[in-house]
Amino acid sequence: NGIDGIPEMVGLDVPDVYSAALSGFVLAAGVKIMESHRPELMYLSTTDYIQHKHAIGSPIANDFYALLDTYLSQLDAMGCTIVATADHGMNAKHDGTGTPKVIYLQTLLDEWLGAGVARVILPITDPYVVHHGALGSYATAYLPEGSDLTDLLGRLSAVHGMELVLDRHSAAERFELPADRLGDLVLVSKQDHTIGTSTDRHDLSALTEPLRSHGGISEQRVPLMMNRQTDLPEGYALRNFDAFDLALNHAI
Repeated sequence: NGIDGIPEMVGLDVPDVYSAALSGFVLAAGVKIMESHRPELMYLSTTDYIQHKHAIGSPIANDFYALLDTYLSQLDAMGCTIVATADHGMNAKHDGTGTPKVIYLQTLLDEWLGAGVARVILPITDPYVVHHGALGSYATAYLPEGSDLTDLLGRLSAVHGMELVLDRHSAAERFELPADRLGDLVLVSKQDHTIGTSTDRHDLSALTEPLRSHGGISEQRVPLMMNRQTDLPEGYALRNFDAFDLALNHAI
C-alpha cells in the first residue's frame, strides 16, 4: 500500500491472527493513517475471529463492538465518510452439547457412486481451521459422467440438514455466479448445519469453542451502515458490494 512502518506508527506489534486484537490493530492503523496521510480513500478489513467464536450479545462480542465504535467514532470526528458492512453473517452450527452438525457429503457420494469418482469442493477451506474447521454451509460437487442428476438432486435434498440442492445452471442464475466455476451440483445446508467432505479430512480438535460458521442462505443478510445521509430513494435495495459506490457517489 506504499506505507511502511505501520506497527511503529500504531505503537503495537502485529497481533496473532486468532485474536480480536488483530482487528483492533487494523482499525488503530486506520486512525493513525488518516491523521498522518489523509488519504482520499481507505479500506480497512477486519477478521471474523470474534464472530466465529462468540455469539452476538456475549460479553466478549460486546467488548469487540465497543472497540469498533471507538475507532469509527474517531474517524467520524475527523470528517470521514464511513460505510461499514460485512461479507457474510454468522450462525451457530452445533447441537446442544457443542458438537458440530455436519453433513459429510463426500462420504455420501462415495457410498452412492463409488469411492473417489465424485469430488466435493468446500470454498470455505483456508488455513484458519481454528475459526471453522473448514466447515461452512456451502459446497459444490463434481460428478462422474453419466450420473443421474435428477436422482441425486432428490436424494441429496432429502438429507437431514440440507436446505437447497441445485444443478449448475440453476445455481449460477439464483446466486449470480459464473457457471464455469461451479460443479455439477451446488448444495447449501440449513442455518444450524454445515457441509463437510469426510470425517478424516476435518480436524475439529482445533475448535476452541462450539462451531459458528457461515456460507448459507441464512448468512446472506448483513448490516450496511453509513454515517451520512444519502440521495437514494427510500426502500432502495443495497448490497454489501455497493459500499464503494455508496461512499463515493451518494453521500449528502
